[in-house]
Amino acid sequence: MRKHLYLLTLLLALTLGASAQKFALVDMQYILKNIPNYEMMNEQLETVSKRWQQEVKTLQDKAETLYKKYQSDLVFLTAEQKRQREEEIVKTEQQATELQGKYFGPEGELFERRSKMVKPLQDEVWQAIKEIASQSGFQLVLDRSTAGIVFANPSIDISDQVLEKLGYGRKR
Repeated sequence: MRKHLYLLTLLLALTLGASAQKFALVDMQYILKNIPNYEMMNEQLETVSKRWQQEVKTLQDKAETLYKKYQSDLVFLTAEQKRQREEEIVKTEQQATELQGKYFGPEGELFERRSKMVKPLQDEVWQAIKEIASQSGFQLVLDRSTAGIVFANPSIDISDQVLEKLGYGRKR
């Protein structure tokens, strides 16, 4: 009984405390999707990414072709020829792996390009959100696209306000 009373008291305190707070939601995916520069940047990055993926695939295919040729010629090769072919296969596979890491690794060129292109735009969006939150007295602004929110009253969504502040107007 004491546990239930304690739990009920805690729940009531949290509910009363939360009602005094002002919350807002934004949908970052919606905001960024409605900024033409962001879409253009994503298209550019996608084009570069596809080109790089093709480069990596070409090296991987070359390694696979070398291996198949090695397998078919195996009975006719001397020990020295086997060693040379194996080294060539391994070298080609390593080149493909290194190229993949260079382009798509955690500190790869794609990540760096995305950061350089998108970060200024994201900073501008965050600044607009901060200004709206300050002016409106919001203590908490959640991103509905990543927060796992099942339902929220549309009246607390300030995404259109952010777009207006950035000069892109309403588009919903």
